[in-house]
Amino acid sequence: MTDTSPLTQSDTEPAGPDELRLRMIDQLRTLSALRGAPVAEAFAAVPRHVFAPEVTPEQAYAANKSVVTKRGPDGAALSSVSAPAIQAAMLEQADLRPGMRVLEIGSGGYNAALLAEIVGPAGHVVSVDIDGDVVERAPRLLAEAGYPAVRVVHGDAEHPIPDEEPFDRIIVTVGAWDLPPAWWEQLVEGGRIVVPLLMRGTTRTVALDKVEGRLVDRDHQRAGFVAMQGLGAHEETFLSIADGEQVGLRIDGPADTDAALLADALRGPRTEAWSGVEVGGTEPFDDLDLFLATRPGRFGLLQALQPAVEAKLVSGWARWGAPTRYSDTGFAYRVTRRVPDTDRAEFGVFAHGPDAAALADQVVADIRTWDREHRHSGHRAHITVYPAATPDEALPAGFVMDRRHTRVIVTWPTGPDHADHTAATRG
Repeated sequence: MTDTSPLTQSDTEPAGPDELRLRMIDQLRTLSALRGAPVAEAFAAVPRHVFAPEVTPEQAYAANKSVVTKRGPDGAALSSVSAPAIQAAMLEQADLRPGMRVLEIGSGGYNAALLAEIVGPAGHVVSVDIDGDVVERAPRLLAEAGYPAVRVVHGDAEHPIPDEEPFDRIIVTVGAWDLPPAWWEQLVEGGRIVVPLLMRGTTRTVALDKVEGRLVDRDHQRAGFVAMQGLGAHEETFLSIADGEQVGLRIDGPADTDAALLADALRGPRTEAWSGVEVGGTEPFDDLDLFLATRPGRFGLLQALQPAVEAKLVSGWARWGAPTRYSDTGFAYRVTRRVPDTDRAEFGVFAHGPDAAALADQVVADIRTWDREHRHSGHRAHITVYPAATPDEALPAGFVMDRRHTRVIVTWPTGPDHADHTAATRG
């Protein structure tokens, strides 16, 4: 029998922005990115598509998709509207209240509008960006969306914002390797900064409270952001170890090994080592990768393009950046393999070079330490930021990453007292 009934509007027309916003909110709840009413209500009120005219409304309201709004000559993203899931998570981390003063570092308009919606007419939102194109665009889109009161400032956020009192919250929407003194000075005591903090190639959005001269971790989540520009920009090095830059090692800082020797290692035989540590099909293991990044020794991320994976030069994990320990002549990186007849996977290591076995054993030992001492402890890694002048004796035991303005300490609690009694180590 043929159905000859007339088509409904939903059969013939795409969903409008209002419906797409509601769908996005449902997706954000499914992803557990939304926890409270204020953030959800802000997402329901602010028209995201106004801030992303480069794409269709359907694309603008995709919960897990960012929208690139400016690229550099090499095609790299210079500015973007972050994915709603990341923005929602950071807004929840910020614990915003009506009437608060908020500084956003890294503009674009949409996130500033969400902030303005949450803090309300009694609050105050300032958004600063170093890019003149972004600063020209943001006020225009904010006015179009109904948020003309947001103050947009053109400048380098390494410096204080002129003519402003201290802020209750600072939200950083670009990847930051360091936290300059201006951010500390502009934050009230007890205030909170939410920042995508780069730690040896891995990024976590960290909610840090200002408490008695230090910044104390209240929450952190994995995320990725475009890099900071201006005085706060940080040098990373990509060591190409295969023809055409299809495979490379990304390290935090200048090159400290010979890419040609690592390329020789990659062309040689592969050593495999397996840990016996398993993970469920949907179980997150972000903490393992952060643990591997904050162990003593040289660390980077092995990265590869799809053709290199298909040619079996490296594991598919390299497409997303595989945690890697390396030496002058070899490297070992974290992989997984399927456990037969289950939905589980086992952590292991692929290694190359004359010292492949030793490097692989070190990474496997770290995986087992994480599983034995930290995975089931009930406590996640704890991140604390101190001023650069803080002496060693005033720091807690943990892994120390020294920056220009700060000392970032990552500790791994092992018991109910949250104490980590291991000796401090340097990154």
